[in-house]
Amino acid sequence: MRQRFSHRSYVIGWLSIAGLACALTCRSPSSAAQSKSREARAQSSPASTVIVIDAGHGGFDRGGIPRQRIAEKTMTLDVALRLRKKLLEAGYRVVMTRDSDVFVPLWGRVAIANSNDNAIFICIHFNSASRAEANGIETYYYRRDAMALADNIHRNLIAGAPSENRGIRRRGYYVLRKTTSPAVLVECGFLTNPTEGQLALTTAYRDKLAEEITRGILGKPALVERAPASHYYPPATEVEAQPFNSYVGTDFIKAPPERSTARHRKRSKGARSKKSSRQRTAQKSSGSATAKKAMPENVEN
Repeated sequence: MRQRFSHRSYVIGWLSIAGLACALTCRSPSSAAQSKSREARAQSSPASTVIVIDAGHGGFDRGGIPRQRIAEKTMTLDVALRLRKKLLEAGYRVVMTRDSDVFVPLWGRVAIANSNDNAIFICIHFNSASRAEANGIETYYYRRDAMALADNIHRNLIAGAPSENRGIRRRGYYVLRKTTSPAVLVECGFLTNPTEGQLALTTAYRDKLAEEITRGILGKPALVERAPASHYYPPATEVEAQPFNSYVGTDFIKAPPERSTARHRKRSKGARSKKSSRQRTAQKSSGSATAKKAMPENVEN
């Protein structure tokens, strides 16, 4: 009886193994295709699946400099919302530090970023300067593992926008230094520059900025080669400029002060005039001393 039972167990075991092998070798083409598709998606999916988007300023913090015509907080939020839409379509999970006109302190933005594992932090800003001619796009990073991401985003923005290349810089700004994930801060042009400020007021240009930032995150090349500024100009502005009343709050980025050429010339001219007067005084004193030396001692006699 025991021998018969063991024989049956032996046969059942072999049949189970044979059935499993048959199932593995004869699985349907659809399941094999699904498996390959999953593997391809896993290989092509980015290392970070969560993107934290930070729209600069907000609420009482208007951004920019005193008497700035265009509110930075409005432009950054619009670009950030467009960026969120494009990243969601690309399959990312997106977290916003703000999605309306509210003020979020710097430590709050960092806390939101650090509460998400396996994330990338993208901070959207526009630049400003007292000199209207200042223009261009610049990108900042701090962590070394954010260098390649900053390079990808900056390269796409420069190729797709008619702005000057102000370069990529490593700076220890609070939101870059305090985040535990790779973080990049983008300055999308100068709102105080007549050309770039006008472009920022157009829907097409703000959407273009969001598109190029998305392609930079995905590691894709830019869609166009240095589009001309006239391509984005509408017949009229599409966003009403908000008048400036008072400025409270702090800016992330300040354009470096640039010395006025006229003031420099004036200062140089003043320095030259002072130098000439000193030379004339020295010449007079040396001339009088020579005359006294040449005069005979008994001239009065």
